Amino acid sequence: MKKFVTLFTHSYRELKSVRTITAAAMFAAVAIILDMFSIQLGSYIKITFSSIPNGIISYLFGPVVGGLFSGSLDVLKYLLKPTGAFFPGLTLVTALAGVLYGILYYKKPITLRRVLISKLVVMLICNVILNTLCLSLLYGKGFMVLLPARALKNLVMWPIDSMIFYTLLKTMDSIGIFRTIRSVHLLHTK
Repeated sequence: MKKFVTLFTHSYRELKSVRTITAAAMFAAVAIILDMFSIQLGSYIKITFSSIPNGIISYLFGPVVGGLFSGSLDVLKYLLKPTGAFFPGLTLVTALAGVLYGILYYKKPITLRRVLISKLVVMLICNVILNTLCLSLLYGKGFMVLLPARALKNLVMWPIDSMIFYTLLKTMDSIGIFRTIRSVHLLHTK
């Protein structure tokens, strides 16, 4: 339990760094650009890769920063490109995804297994169950009517999202991007 609380405490400290805010702003810009290339399949299914920066921020700065980043970015993306009605429940679910990614990635080595498990956890809890519940409430459609298509989409996207995220993280790490962000971040927090 102490390790779990420490994870949140360290992540909260990350939030106080100008470097964290700067990195988050840069990754937010990337997420907004990626969101512009999303594919909307009706009112209930959207294929996008704009959540990749959310996972990266959660990996770098933990669950507190990841949750705040994901939630605020969800509102910002809606303001820039509104699709459908705004529903605060969907924003809370997005923030929860950032928290979950932060818990599963922060200060841990990135392995394909970890990415597959974390993507599966977030897809099941947030995308399939909670987002489907929110969409059911928002559009007045039955949960079980929306569930099969959303579950299938997430099942298909799970290995694709996982491989893209894992490959991108490993590449960014190998060329030193994360080391640069962390080393400059450490200089400013001492």
